[in-house]
Amino acid sequence: MIRVLVVDDEPMVCAHLRTILDAAEDIDVVGEANDGAEAVEAVLRLRPRVVIMDLRMPGVDGIAATERITAMGEPPVVVALTTFDDDTHVLRALRAGAIGFLVKTTPAEDLVNLVRVAADGHTVLSPDTTRRLLGASQGDRRDAVAARARIASLSERERDILGCLGEGMSNAAIAARLFLAETTVKSYVSRMLTKLDCANRTQAGLIAHRSDIAAPPDRRPG
Repeated sequence: MIRVLVVDDEPMVCAHLRTILDAAEDIDVVGEANDGAEAVEAVLRLRPRVVIMDLRMPGVDGIAATERITAMGEPPVVVALTTFDDDTHVLRALRAGAIGFLVKTTPAEDLVNLVRVAADGHTVLSPDTTRRLLGASQGDRRDAVAARARIASLSERERDILGCLGEGMSNAAIAARLFLAETTVKSYVSRMLTKLDCANRTQAGLIAHRSDIAAPPDRRPG
């Protein structure tokens, strides 16, 4: 079972998400929290696998709570819960360690599937949305220069894999595209995250977009 903690200061939002997620046979909403401080305490007490975190809350907000949760030993994955007009908060949440984000209007079936994807450690973030977020942020040129400096030490293969992370691809999908074993891809990703000083794949994917690294094309025959 995928243990999920839902965090939102609106009880109706929590109830809505619980109704949708509890209907899935492999998902169990183990608790709810109404602010960031409660969320941190609930993670310690309930040990969820996925935390769906609203970003705008009174008191301790979702970004501060995300930083505290992702700094824990063996933390759950945090998925930001947001609206389309929340670009700045989403970027801050990703930098704080969130693995991706969900829009509050996500259809029920998509919501369940995206929680499953997040539970497997994969990015819940579309490339198009990432580009929009980065385009809306300030200091893009400075960020691009800094990102290119960070990737200077990467090998050609590591750059290929970084480009794939920028597309939100799983290890299995990267392995298929680059004709590598999935375990090899996992090792590359682990080393690359260390080199880039990234907490997770999503942060590496943001660097891929800032440095304008494109994933290599799939050259499989047929």
